[in-house]
Amino acid sequence: MPRRPFVCGNWKMHRTVAEATALARELAAGLAGEARVQVAVAPPFTALAAVGAALRGTGIELAAQDVHWEAQGAFTGEVSAPMLAEVGCQHAIVGHSERRQLFGETDEAVRRKAGALLAAGIRPIVCVGETLAEREAGRTLEVVGRQVRGGLAGLGAGALASITIAYEPVWAIGTGRTATAAQAQEVHAAIRALLRELGGDAADAVRIQYGGSVKPGNAAELLSQPDVDGALVGGASLAAPDFIAIVKGALR
Repeated sequence: MPRRPFVCGNWKMHRTVAEATALARELAAGLAGEARVQVAVAPPFTALAAVGAALRGTGIELAAQDVHWEAQGAFTGEVSAPMLAEVGCQHAIVGHSERRQLFGETDEAVRRKAGALLAAGIRPIVCVGETLAEREAGRTLEVVGRQVRGGLAGLGAGALASITIAYEPVWAIGTGRTATAAQAQEVHAAIRALLRELGGDAADAVRIQYGGSVKPGNAAELLSQPDVDGALVGGASLAAPDFIAIVKGALR
C-alpha cells in the first residue's frame, strides 16, 4: 500500500507558550480537513502541553524535540518519555544533527532514546545525515548506514512499523542549501534497502522524511521522489503559510 506522507515541523528553540499556541491555531485553521498528509509539530518543551491542548481534535499531532532514555532519575534538565506521553506527545525526534554536533549525541544514545520512546508508546523520528566533509569524501552512504544501524540496533523488525527515519544532510540544515531531488532519492533508497536487511518487508511501510532547508519552492519536487515520504521542516515551519504550502506539496 502507498505510504501516507508525514510532515513534521521542528520549531527548535523558538516561540514562547503564547506564540506557539497562536502558531498551532493558525496551522490548524489552514490545514482543516486535510487528512491525506500526516502532520505533526514539535514545539519547545515548555509549550508542549499548551500546544497539545490547542491542537486537540484538529488532526495535527504533537511531537517532542528530544527525550532522555531513563524514565526518571537524577538527570537535571532532562525530560523522560513517560512525561512526554502524559502531555500527549505521539512522536519525538531523536538524533537530530544539532544534538549530535552540539551536544555529543551518539548512535548508542539514539538507540536508547528510541527504545524508551517505543516503550512509552511514542513513535521515534530517528534523524541521520552526513556532514559536508563526509559528503565530499564520498562517505555519505557509509555514514548514514552506520547511523541507521546504530540507532535501530536491537529494536527488532516489529518496531520498524512505529519508526520514522529523517534523512537530514548536515550541510543543508539552516544553510539555504538543499540536496537535489536526485541526491535525496539516492540516500532514501539506500536507507530503504538497509531497512529491508534489518526488517524484511516491514521496511516498505517505514516513512523516510527529508530535512534540510525544505521550503515551499522545493518541497513538491523533493516529496515527489518514490522513497521520500515527507519532510522534517525547520525554519519554514515557523511561518504558517510556508508550512501549510509544504504540507500541500506532499500530496501525490
